[in-house]
Amino acid sequence: MNHSHPLSLSRLRHLAAALGPGLVVMLADTDAGSVITASQSGAQWGYRLLLLQFLIIPLLFVAQELTVRLALCTGKGYGELILQRFGSAAARLATATLVVSCFGALVTQMSGLAGVGQLFGVPVWQTIAVLALLIFAMVCTGSYQSVERVAICLGVFELAFLVVAWRANPDYGQLVGQLRHMPLGNRDYLYLLAANLGTSIMPWTVFYQQSALIDKGLEQADLRAARLDTLIGAVLCQVVTAAVLVAAAAAFEGRGSMALDNIPQIAEAFTAVLGPHTGRLLFAVALSGGALVATIVVCLTTAWALGEVSGKHHSLENHPREAPWFYAAFGLILAAGGMLVSSGINLVRLSIATGVVNALLLPVVLGFLYWLAHRELPEEHRLKGWYGAAVATVFTLTAGIGLYSGIAGALG
Repeated sequence: MNHSHPLSLSRLRHLAAALGPGLVVMLADTDAGSVITASQSGAQWGYRLLLLQFLIIPLLFVAQELTVRLALCTGKGYGELILQRFGSAAARLATATLVVSCFGALVTQMSGLAGVGQLFGVPVWQTIAVLALLIFAMVCTGSYQSVERVAICLGVFELAFLVVAWRANPDYGQLVGQLRHMPLGNRDYLYLLAANLGTSIMPWTVFYQQSALIDKGLEQADLRAARLDTLIGAVLCQVVTAAVLVAAAAAFEGRGSMALDNIPQIAEAFTAVLGPHTGRLLFAVALSGGALVATIVVCLTTAWALGEVSGKHHSLENHPREAPWFYAAFGLILAAGGMLVSSGINLVRLSIATGVVNALLLPVVLGFLYWLAHRELPEEHRLKGWYGAAVATVFTLTAGIGLYSGIAGALG
């Protein structure tokens, strides 16, 4: 007995040290874009897109778990592996895919945060200026571990969505009835299906987790703990997204199919359940938590990826004077996103369109991910056998659904 306690304590410490990257990327995945898309889904289609949120959980875990294997078994980032395996042309394609996804996501997060500021009478440009300065200062003065802790603390506020879904008292008879009727021939339904898929499986989540695991200094011995971290994050991500959809469906029930145009309209789902003051405050805190985490993650992802494909060394452990290229890339995308948001772009339409674009990019993202896991890993961790065939099937179906629903939804 005396010997087992130190051993178990040591294992717990090891597990705690490995946790973080998976949870952070999944908290970021429940970003402003996901909240807006899920809210629109509930307002327009009730509970008809709810089942999709739970079907995404295993898909999300499988995709992100492959990034865990690649990071811990090769010690290289996603972009670096593509450059090494497929050459510069493929690396440029993957990076271009990422930059498009990241920039769309960044603008969505900053627009969401600006919308929260407007709920309390703060002008958009003031919210964006303060936000950009605070995030850049935090990244310039902290290590990966400190950024990770801040991100997790901010992301915890997303749990407020669970409270709202519980208090909304959804009609379970109606919920079950609507799940049996999914209008797969409807253009608007397909468009939102693609957006929900594209706000869950995104290029930047793949790039980020792989680079974050390396920057944190984790190794192959941490594989089991990192997988658990990813599983917890995937479940939490989709449960929170489902909660947003349920809250919106319950709040807007009886109004018919309606399109939400701005953040205050989405906040109605919260004020209807919790009252005007508590609901608005809770909504602001929950949306801001996910959006702030995602803002940090997409900026870091872009900087990491550009560094990987150009051969530049980069790390949050380096001072800005030691890695000027890394911090310049981070600051540039932050500033560009802030300027675009301040121009008055429509948040809801942009967020949903960004999700659809991500769905259209799934063949590139999942294709590279599968091939790397099939070819670049050590034999004992390589994607092969029945599991490899199952992953190939799921990835092909997902990419096909993303393409079809995105194109059919956009073009009718």
